Amino acid sequence: MKTTKPSGFTSFVRYSIVAGIATATDFLVLVLFTEVFKLWYMFSAITGAVTGGVVSFLLERNWAFCEKQGNLFKQTYKYTAIWIASILLNTTGLFLLVEFAHIYYILSKVIVSVMIGIGFNFFTHKYFIFK
Repeated sequence: MKTTKPSGFTSFVRYSIVAGIATATDFLVLVLFTEVFKLWYMFSAITGAVTGGVVSFLLERNWAFCEKQGNLFKQTYKYTAIWIASILLNTTGLFLLVEFAHIYYILSKVIVSVMIGIGFNFFTHKYFIFK
């Protein structure tokens, strides 16, 4: 049974909800690992990004873009490539804001996440991975 793909606006709204859930997961891991387990914020950020990425892929494929019928291997391969680029952009931005602009790591994470999420992730996910 083929699922109807949502419109551009609907997929953007769904993507935004998924991004919020994935970002919350990412932030939870970041803060938990940094504040509770006292691990280096960059390790925590990468671990959070990986965790949030898995949540994001599953929800985007099955709900936001309704691409369950697509080739899972191809989608996973594309997602992983974009995900690595996103993690590099996010962690580089985080490091630069914390180490050189001296902005608290959580605020830095928020700033970078919003910029990358809107300016890079949505478009690459919608038009490259789940097209």
